Amino acid sequence: PTKPVAWWEGGEILGGRDEVAGGTWLACTRGGKVAILTNMLELHTLPEAKSRGELPSKKSPKEFAEEVVKEAHLYNGFNLIMADLPYNTMVYISNMPKGEPIDIQDVPPGTHVLSNAKLGSQLLQFHSFSFQAQHLVLTFGEMLEVYHSSEIPLNKVVGKLMRDKVKSHERTLPSICSPDWELSLSSILVEAGTPQGRYGTRSTAVLTVSAGGEVSFHQIYLQSGEWREQTIKYQIEKPSEMRDNMP
Repeated sequence: PTKPVAWWEGGEILGGRDEVAGGTWLACTRGGKVAILTNMLELHTLPEAKSRGELPSKKSPKEFAEEVVKEAHLYNGFNLIMADLPYNTMVYISNMPKGEPIDIQDVPPGTHVLSNAKLGSQLLQFHSFSFQAQHLVLTFGEMLEVYHSSEIPLNKVVGKLMRDKVKSHERTLPSICSPDWELSLSSILVEAGTPQGRYGTRSTAVLTVSAGGEVSFHQIYLQSGEWREQTIKYQIEKPSEMRDNMP
């Protein structure tokens, strides 16, 4: 179970929240820090692994990444991107494949897709995870051609990019779980039936930041069996403003 996007206690962090572990998969701060997390599908997982959503920190992305690397073996597979927008820095780390050295990578300007494979990975180029990534890149490219330098409406981003139910080809599945289950998980929007009930996408979020520092966090989320929608906006505080607001 997860909570919809909202300001956390203290009013510093905005994002969704895992109601079990208390962590997040996408969140931002008033000062312009952003964290993006995806779990990686594994055949064998750690039963007592730490939550992969423990992200709040006052450190820079590079400093926090260095701390995560020290404990990366305690987590199940993850991808993590952290950015500090006022300082134009963004880094990426992953603890997969297990047992290999972990590098902290600077993320260059451009279009990137973070899925259940490593960022920019060619390893799974024929697998369903890469199918999702390639499909997103192509569709986003088409939208850029349509809108050019104009701002793409958030509802268009959500509707066209993140609500897509097109599934991968069976031959591209990663062969980690059963073929039927992997096929049901291969679309961007997941809707699957299980003996325990519905399994799939609970929320879709789009986070945009303008050149002037205005943040828009738009979310469609499932609550009580109905899809609901909300947008939260705020202005990134400059470092000097943040110091002025400190007690």
